[in-house]
Amino acid sequence: MEAVFYFGKRTRACEYRIFRWTYDRAYSAKGGLATADAMANLQAQANMIEHLLFVLDSAHDGIIAVDASGVVTLMNLAAEALTGLNREEAVGKPAEQVIPNTRLHLVVRSGRPELNQQQDIGKTVIVTNRVPVKDKDGNVTGAVAVFRDITEVKTLASEITNLKEIQSMLKAIIDCTQDVISVVDARGIQVLINPAYTRMTGLTEEDVLGKPPTVDIAEGESMHLQVLRTGRPVKGVPMKVGPARREVVVDVAPILVDDVLKGSVAVAHDTSEILRLNEELERVKHLVRRLEAKYTFDDIIGESAVMRATIEQARRAAETPATVILRGESGTGKELFAHAIHNLSPRKGGPFVRVNCAAIADTLLESELFGYVEGAFTGARRKGRRGLFEEATGGTMFLDEIGVMNLNLQTKILRALQEKEIVRVGDNAPIQVDVRIIAATNVNLEQAVEAGTFREDLYYRLNVVPVFVPPLRQRREDIPHLIHYLVRKFNQEYGRSVKSASEEVVNTLSQYEWPGNVRELENVLGRALINMKYGDDVIEAVHLPPLGRARPASDGSSGTAIRQGYVGMSLASAVDRAEKEIIVAALKRAGGNKTEAARRLGIATRSLYYKMHRLDIKDDR
Repeated sequence: MEAVFYFGKRTRACEYRIFRWTYDRAYSAKGGLATADAMANLQAQANMIEHLLFVLDSAHDGIIAVDASGVVTLMNLAAEALTGLNREEAVGKPAEQVIPNTRLHLVVRSGRPELNQQQDIGKTVIVTNRVPVKDKDGNVTGAVAVFRDITEVKTLASEITNLKEIQSMLKAIIDCTQDVISVVDARGIQVLINPAYTRMTGLTEEDVLGKPPTVDIAEGESMHLQVLRTGRPVKGVPMKVGPARREVVVDVAPILVDDVLKGSVAVAHDTSEILRLNEELERVKHLVRRLEAKYTFDDIIGESAVMRATIEQARRAAETPATVILRGESGTGKELFAHAIHNLSPRKGGPFVRVNCAAIADTLLESELFGYVEGAFTGARRKGRRGLFEEATGGTMFLDEIGVMNLNLQTKILRALQEKEIVRVGDNAPIQVDVRIIAATNVNLEQAVEAGTFREDLYYRLNVVPVFVPPLRQRREDIPHLIHYLVRKFNQEYGRSVKSASEEVVNTLSQYEWPGNVRELENVLGRALINMKYGDDVIEAVHLPPLGRARPASDGSSGTAIRQGYVGMSLASAVDRAEKEIIVAALKRAGGNKTEAARRLGIATRSLYYKMHRLDIKDDR
């Protein structure tokens, strides 16, 4: 009986070996032919071997096997491609003769594996694992090498490294963002939260991870579950989270990978922070008023010689492009002059922008004046923002209380005056501006220059046309005119019909020193009208509030003892002394806390520091 087996398109060497194996097995030990069942069994085994060879040819990695004598017995297609060898020629030959730098024959001799070894095969570099093949008794019957092109290994390693770097970067980004982030998987199980989440909710990773998305909700429906159910994002959903029931607004979006829903990500915004920022914005908008100049020189009340001279000087300054600085005590009407100068100047058709430098924190003031670029600081608007200098181009910028501006901002103001250019916060590109500066201060700039708190070069740039607005006590003859003007103004505001003030009232008000100037006079008359009965039409002395401010002594006693100590002093010295005693008392009551002392005194903290420096009040904390 002739044994015939079919092996498809296998190599002749492999075909021959399998044929010989099956032929030898087909005969019994006595040389007789095997039965038909034995032949069928052998055919099945041969088919299984051929199937195994096809499997090996399908492998991506190269595979080479040798027998106990180091002769190549198997080489798959991948090995043929990687080595450049013809397996029909290699099979049946010693490995060390046909495979460059091979060590398979050495592994057969040593019986020890060689793992993750690099090997040069012509122009190709491979990484290979060589292992001995042993029978059930532990005897080495051959060896096999499994290998692949090291270029692929390096590429895979590089991709893994890049993935780890990207993962680390994404984690750092998620951890450093101030927005609250939580992520759930497709089953709705929490898999990621960031530190901002913990800060807002008070819940830690141990409290949240591995748990359903409802674990952190104090009030409201889980938007994670809704998004997983519908596959659609949700935005601006209010809810309360955490033990403290923090109010938040939530945006949730599905996570899709190749159009397969893998989970959802939620970003929550603390509404209390949003409200605080809105309030801060409104406060800044209130402090930084951008106005059209509404007053002219006709609105300035003054018939005294000193006031007429001041008005005439301001009129001449208005007709020039020169920088003007308005000097004078608080409450004298410097802003009124700024409006009037702008309205008489060639720039009257342009914007008039007013900034109170003492009322805005330095960090806000710089960005308000010069603007900023996108990403200049946390919370900066996308695409940045124009500053007030840019908005005032073609018009006038009124910088009130410039004497308390810090030195860094003074440098930038000087550049705007000298070079006619500004630089936005976070940028280095100059922007040309065409702005006329009108500044105002009640600070003694000469003393500030001496003390080093005001730049000397900026002082000379601003002091081109100084206009000194006189205090009310130096123009007492204007007081009757001011009373008449203010009574008409309050009639309109309060809905009254007061005709005038009595002669006694006019005389009393004309003899008072008015440390608060016109602003104080306005306050006194307003309170007088409130004290009048509805049918009264003349302001009498009885309607006037007490003139002057109650000045408590530093020891807490009444102000009478303090005023007695001022006998023989000049008014300016008495005012300075009283101001110093009041500030010292406020600091003492506030425990040395300057912010609290400034709040109690009703002034800006910056103004308190300036007054402490001017009055030589030591910081004893």
